[in-house]
Amino acid sequence: MKLTVTNLLAPPADLNEEYFETLLQRPGIRVERIVSSGQATPAGEWYDQAWDEWVLLLSGAASLHIEAENDPRLLLPGDCMLLPAHCRHRVAWTTPDEQTVWLALHFG
Repeated sequence: MKLTVTNLLAPPADLNEEYFETLLQRPGIRVERIVSSGQATPAGEWYDQAWDEWVLLLSGAASLHIEAENDPRLLLPGDCMLLPAHCRHRVAWTTPDEQTVWLALHFG
């Protein structure tokens, strides 16, 4: 078995699109790194996932809009939250002047 080290805060440079990388996948669980650089969910579109997702913002900043709430939530480094299955949400904004790095745990 080859053991590797991954630096979550050193994602690929010069991203033209949002970057998704599965770091670990086992039955019933997936750990993913997401790197945004100004991307947002297209207007009028919502994520409505059949599984729970726990997200941790590692760097940058983002605004996450939960459909059941009036105002988007500003997320800064160190902020985390659980998005239960079928909690409709969208990324309203990510900072365009630096990479926003997310760690997402998908389960359930």
